[in-house]
Amino acid sequence: MKVLMVNGSSKPNGCTATALQEIAKVLREEGIDSEIVCLGGGPLCDCIGCLGCTKLDGQCAFNDDCINEILEKAKTCDGFIFGTPVYYAHPSGRVLSALDRMFYAGKKYFMHKPGAAIASARRAGTTASIDALNKYFTISGMPVASSQYWNSIHGRAAGEAEQDGEGLQTMRVLARNMTFL
Repeated sequence: MKVLMVNGSSKPNGCTATALQEIAKVLREEGIDSEIVCLGGGPLCDCIGCLGCTKLDGQCAFNDDCINEILEKAKTCDGFIFGTPVYYAHPSGRVLSALDRMFYAGKKYFMHKPGAAIASARRAGTTASIDALNKYFTISGMPVASSQYWNSIHGRAAGEAEQDGEGLQTMRVLARNMTFL
């Protein structure tokens, strides 16, 4: 079994990464393999609805970033966790662009597999961000993994997120629930 986690932050070692790493520890303890892929800080094209992916059997027509690499990994994964930092009370534009392209081109790789969304923020906006990401799962026929509370962690920098005991606990429970699913 394998869970693919996508860090929708441009910061590979920020708060979102802290949360995903906490989840990865518990998955490992539960005997579940996982991989974290960071979308990084380079340019990322939006989906333009060109329908090129319909001719490419599960690949995006744009080959300018890691989207097709993630889709290739998604073929053999059993579950997914997508993480986002909160910008202006909403998910990062980067993660939304990536999800639009991934789910449009490769929806068949995600269907009937559990998904979870996590959000990191200094203070607020996490529930709206989680809700936005969860829509990709529900539209694609995916069971949604939850935790004991909203799947969020708080802090402005990774060191602050490491001090959010409740947020870290929420990530650990989410990992166990993902294992169950």
